[in-house]
Amino acid sequence: MEIVELVTRNAPITGEQIAETLGVSRPTIRSDLSVLVMLGYIDAKPKVGYFLGKALKPDRAVHSSLLQGKVRDRMSRPVVIRDDATVNDAVISLFVDNVGSLIVTDENDRLVGMVSPKDLLKFTLGHANASVIPIRMVMTKQSQLVTISPEDTLLEAARRMMGHQVNSLPVVRPRSGGGAEVIGRITKTNITQAMIEIASDL
Repeated sequence: MEIVELVTRNAPITGEQIAETLGVSRPTIRSDLSVLVMLGYIDAKPKVGYFLGKALKPDRAVHSSLLQGKVRDRMSRPVVIRDDATVNDAVISLFVDNVGSLIVTDENDRLVGMVSPKDLLKFTLGHANASVIPIRMVMTKQSQLVTISPEDTLLEAARRMMGHQVNSLPVVRPRSGGGAEVIGRITKTNITQAMIEIASDL
């Protein structure tokens, strides 16, 4: 919630000033700013900047809905690939399913990692045989992933995405034999759609 804290202390503040303070580029935080505006945490005025939004005031309907809304009610179907699939398989899946990342599981359907276009690009540059390399050699491993439970709130999902600068989270539940089973994914788009629906019902 660094962005909200910055806006609280320095409002009005421009997107460029927020990015500079955080040490990132403006495009990097564009989606985070959009989510925060949709959540009502911050608001924006053209040519003025960002300032504190109404959702941080008590008893706001949108804020209440976010606290009560569960990830399970808004999550999307997980787009999964096995860890023994190749880089070429991953590239095809990304384009066919039109997603920003793939969830990687092992032969027992346990979460073992995620792979994004950025992961693939970094690995393939300078590797002539990259297309046939198993995706497990390229993926971001589970120990580095941020996940969420289906029983967590949409607000918590938004916080984790913003805090870790990611656009989606695997939705998981514990397996009886150990590890985590993937049952869905929650994205910034899912949350934005929920906010639009909630606001429309007010």
